[in-house]
Amino acid sequence: MGGREDDKFASAIELPRREVAVADFLLGRFPVTEAQWAAFRGTTSDSHLPVVGITWHEAGAYTAWLAMKTGLPCRLPTEAEWEYACRGGSGTIFPGGNDLSPAEANFLYDESGLPVGAGRRLPVGSFAPNAFGLHDMTGNVCEWTADPWRSLSGTDPDKRTIRGGAWDHLPRLLRCSWRDWAPVEARFDNLGFRVAVDLPV
Repeated sequence: MGGREDDKFASAIELPRREVAVADFLLGRFPVTEAQWAAFRGTTSDSHLPVVGITWHEAGAYTAWLAMKTGLPCRLPTEAEWEYACRGGSGTIFPGGNDLSPAEANFLYDESGLPVGAGRRLPVGSFAPNAFGLHDMTGNVCEWTADPWRSLSGTDPDKRTIRGGAWDHLPRLLRCSWRDWAPVEARFDNLGFRVAVDLPV
């Protein structure tokens, strides 16, 4: 887990690279969609866009509702689980290698600042999955994790770690090790979430 030493965009909050153990878990193939969110809210939608504008607490309420509905121990993924899933077994900067093209993920600008992407959210699954069969782990929308923000100066429980990069980002923010934070009550137009499930030990 963490940035590669040869990654020129790796920052101090991604280093040092370290080994982290995670227990067995399942992760949603896609971020939660507007249609799935509508079902939670008791309305209807057929939208396959990833839902955004959801606070961290609301994302937790969705996972609790889904746990009651399915009988499965649903929750938000930890930051370590998210990065493990994003990498798909690779040690590269991006899930598919050390470079990223607009054919691999939904992001807006290239590293020179030129627009190369759609400039909006796209339906989940618009791009090929990673080696674990997971779609949109980088790009489209950033994703909430369960973990409070940990920086060089300590932990802040009023902020939660977000991962993945989004439709309005540059490739450097779609790296597997990229991490940032948002206040727990934030409602951003590029921030969604996906569901993790514990497996029996």
